[in-house]
Formats: sequence, structure tokens, C-alpha cells
Amino acid sequence: MAVKHKSKITINVGLDENRVPEELAWSADDGNIENMEAKAAFLSVWDPKDKDTYKIHLWTKDMPVNEMKQFFHQTLLTMSDSFEIATGDEKMTATMRDFCDYFAEKMGFGGTQS
Repeated sequence: MAVKHKSKITINVGLDENRVPEELAWSADDGNIENMEAKAAFLSVWDPKDKDTYKIHLWTKDMPVNEMKQFFHQTLLTMSDSFEIATGDEKMTATMRDFCDYFAEKMGFGGTQS
């Protein structure tokens, strides 16, 4: 299969003197997004050769803890949706969503949120 189009996604990270993120901004050519501010980002990339996942987890030092908890919850929900689309495994997806509800309850922000 020949590549017919390429798209570019970039994440720019502004660091303090200790190399701790102070600013995050991302751009996506196909999404018409340019330097959109962010406070956190998770990126996982699968390496088929090593059968391993490479991860980038960033958040700015001024990201509030309550927003980080909500970010984790929404990320877990998105991962559940992606897992279902990628595998078609409805039973495990339901289990993952149950955990998301449990997580939200324990964090104090109710049931399933998106």
C-alpha cells in the first residue's frame, strides 16, 4: 500500500531551568490546529520490531490536581472506546468502562463522563 498523504502533528514544550514543562502547545496539519495550548499530553507509540510501547507523558507544573484526575478519567474512557474499535472485544470493553465508573466515583466526580 503506497502512502498517498502525510500529516504532521507536533507538540512544543516550554521548559523551565530544571527542564520541567511550563508550557505545552500542539499543532495538527489536518485538524487546522496551530499552537493550541494544553496542560497535559499522553502519547503512546507501538514499536512493532521490539513489541514495546514508547510513551511520552507530559504535564505542566501548574496543572491542577483535580484537572489531572479528570484528564486521567477521560483518557481511560477514550482508551476503552479505542480498545473496542480496535479489537471488537465488547466484554473487556465493558469491564474497562466499569473501572472508569469506579475510578470516577472514587475521585468524586460521579459516573461515566466524556
